[in-house]
Amino acid sequence: MDEAREKTDPAQTELLDGLLERLCGAGRAVQCAALALALPWALLAAPGAAAEPHGAALFAAHCAACHGAGGSGDGPAAAGLDPKPRDLGDCAFANREPDADWLAVVHEGGSARGFSPLMPGFGASLSREDLEVVLAHVRRFCRDSDWPRGELNLPRPLFTEKAFPEDEAVFTTVANAEGDGDVVGEFLFEKRIGPRSQLELAYELRAREEPDGSWLGGGGDLAIGAKHAFHHDFERGRILSAGFEAWLPTGDDERGLGRGSVVLEPYLAWGQLLPRGAFLQVQALAELPTDRDLADELQLRAALGGSFTLRPFGRIISPMLEVIAAWELAGGSTFKLDLAPQVQIPLNRRQHVRLNVGARFPVTRAEERDTRVGVYLLWDWYDGGFLEGW
Repeated sequence: MDEAREKTDPAQTELLDGLLERLCGAGRAVQCAALALALPWALLAAPGAAAEPHGAALFAAHCAACHGAGGSGDGPAAAGLDPKPRDLGDCAFANREPDADWLAVVHEGGSARGFSPLMPGFGASLSREDLEVVLAHVRRFCRDSDWPRGELNLPRPLFTEKAFPEDEAVFTTVANAEGDGDVVGEFLFEKRIGPRSQLELAYELRAREEPDGSWLGGGGDLAIGAKHAFHHDFERGRILSAGFEAWLPTGDDERGLGRGSVVLEPYLAWGQLLPRGAFLQVQALAELPTDRDLADELQLRAALGGSFTLRPFGRIISPMLEVIAAWELAGGSTFKLDLAPQVQIPLNRRQHVRLNVGARFPVTRAEERDTRVGVYLLWDWYDGGFLEGW
């Protein structure tokens, strides 16, 4: 072992000592002894370990001991780790995460995002440029280009549908800030199907204030939907999707708790990355009741925003402004325009539980329509349990 340690470069030795310290400190005597014998030779034999520091060589020197030469989580140190390293070639896992999250974990360590503290941080031993080169190498492990990159998973606005297929659970509440009380809550569950598709189920709860000051509430309508990203291009920073929702009249419309008709909502959604962390999301949709006594409506929604952190590798904050235009096609076309400023903030270190708070202000026909406040609680359940990562 001493001979191998002498031939191992200082960065590798530092990694070795850190892993041994973590495992021994956890009371794993057998794993500790085995790793103390095996790791120096494994690091010495890693392909490219002594070569010029490019992606493959840096990965071999600093990462392969745990993650394996091919990133599949089968390195010599992996046997003693709990939890085991993730398979970096699993596109369903790797491609949905943006570079910013990868860099935060590699620079700061697993604890920075609420993951395992056994994942060490390399910010003190490798430069930002080195980490980016390693990450570019890791990106090559996923060989299926059909999976959209996580950078195209833009922050979710309050009202505009995003184009990226997701695994999320969202509870949204929108309520009048003035005038008669009116509250609509929506439970939404989204399940990604393969690289590009998504199924969803939504259910509403409604409450409204009666003229005598009392409140009436109950279950509302139920919706089923689907979405498919038919185009994505990471280099150009764009993603395009088509989808639909079908609202079923499960709520009592006579009591003001439902739509009173099946309503079909086909839509197109577009997401576009812009310079300096900015982004644009656009949705064009139609609301088409099957009851022909009800009016059809066309809508164009757009959300312009940006993302920033208060410190390097900190929590990502995303302010947005939505513009919502609607044309009600009954007799003469009626036009409505709203503005909805808002901000999305992560509630935990892993950033898979997020809160969005905003308001929707009527711009046209403001004397007939009320200002409304909106809030949602989002849980990206693929990234872990709701109580994990805090």
